[in-house]
Amino acid sequence: MLYSKLVLLLFLLLMVSGCAHYPVNPPLHQYDPEAGYRLKNLAARDNSSRLLVILTFSGGGTRAAAFSYGVLEELARIEIDREGRTRRLLDEVDIIAGVSGGSFTAAYFGLFGDSIFFDFEERFLKKNVQGALTAKLFNPINWVRLLSPQYSRSELAAEYYDKHLFHGATFDDFLAVHGPLININATDMTLGARFGFDQTHFDWLCSDLLRFPISRAIAASSAAPVALSPVTMRNYAGSCGFRAPADYERVLATPDWGSRRYRAFRRMATYLDSGNKPFLHLVDGGLSDNLGLRAIMESVILAGGAPEILQQRGLTEVRKVLFLVVNAQAEGDPGWDKRERIPSIMTMISISTKVPLNQYNFETVSLLRASFGHWAERVAEARCAPEIIKQGRCDPLEFFLVDASFQALADEQEREYLQRLPTKFKLPGEDVDRVRAAAELVLRESSDFQKFLLSLRPRPVLP
Repeated sequence: MLYSKLVLLLFLLLMVSGCAHYPVNPPLHQYDPEAGYRLKNLAARDNSSRLLVILTFSGGGTRAAAFSYGVLEELARIEIDREGRTRRLLDEVDIIAGVSGGSFTAAYFGLFGDSIFFDFEERFLKKNVQGALTAKLFNPINWVRLLSPQYSRSELAAEYYDKHLFHGATFDDFLAVHGPLININATDMTLGARFGFDQTHFDWLCSDLLRFPISRAIAASSAAPVALSPVTMRNYAGSCGFRAPADYERVLATPDWGSRRYRAFRRMATYLDSGNKPFLHLVDGGLSDNLGLRAIMESVILAGGAPEILQQRGLTEVRKVLFLVVNAQAEGDPGWDKRERIPSIMTMISISTKVPLNQYNFETVSLLRASFGHWAERVAEARCAPEIIKQGRCDPLEFFLVDASFQALADEQEREYLQRLPTKFKLPGEDVDRVRAAAELVLRESSDFQKFLLSLRPRPVLP
């Protein structure tokens, strides 16, 4: 009798586990380059058409989410004069690219706007999210679900984010808000390359981003290896009439591995072969770009250049561009240099990701800064006749880059303390407050940021 009950119980468990499946991303029935979640399709925004403000929020768990939050608080306090009107600088933000921990702040602000300043601390920043996720993992009911090969720890995390933060919202809900474009970034596990949750990427897959849950995008962006599992998506390429960019075939016809555009198209071409790549497995966005900057730079590359991307995004009137890079990177523990003991496996795993990412972050920022001159030249050539450019009468496109990081703090003791905070989804409330205060201080002491603010002030009219 007992044996029969055990067999029945085992059968029921197998049935339940077999029913557990990740939410399948919906197909796109008909490709339309003008439709979907794109910057030009956001609800009409009452901000300046001559100013483009781009924020990028790095990874780094709650530490990164709190640092990004502190930046938003400071931007809300700063008032600027634009075209005869006084506005908060926060209201001029056009794009926020988020990675891992920073993607939580980006998505929450994109969905709820100023409400973030009233409830985000309680719901996320000062909540033991890591403990809550661990509790879900050790719930026996979820053990059964996790037996399914089509269900994972990251799906449990996505369910938690959906219930406590995003309440069933999809990317379609972003469109209804008078806010910036939110670009959430993950990493394609097999390609080792950035994958963005934007309709441009989803077009290649013939998938509809508007119906995709924000919570699953966040789960993919923050799916740290070992602790969490990849988020799986289906590839429907070839089923919606998608057309690659006009010069796609021409670029691929002449292999040039020294060309960023050629390499970018080669990577995107793998998505068009749904026979060999019917699924995507996405992990933490920090593995391919922990700053979120590559999302912007690769968009320029795929479009063919700065004039082309501004034309495609409906930004032809832009004259000033601010990149505010919010970088909450942590530093390695120098104490290991004083110990003879061999580091543990977990220490090696942490170092093997943290140290290369810190170097990669520096190179990414340097590459962006080096691109400004070329981009400004290309835009000037597209906007003005050669003789106008020679006479210096072509209204220039000005770029400003603000690298906001803990390294900019003058207080060495505070800087080292914040850089040692763990990359977890759990921080003591006092540490959250210290990170937020650091964000305010970094911006106020940044000469690059003050230079940008000065450029916005009306110039006196000479007699």
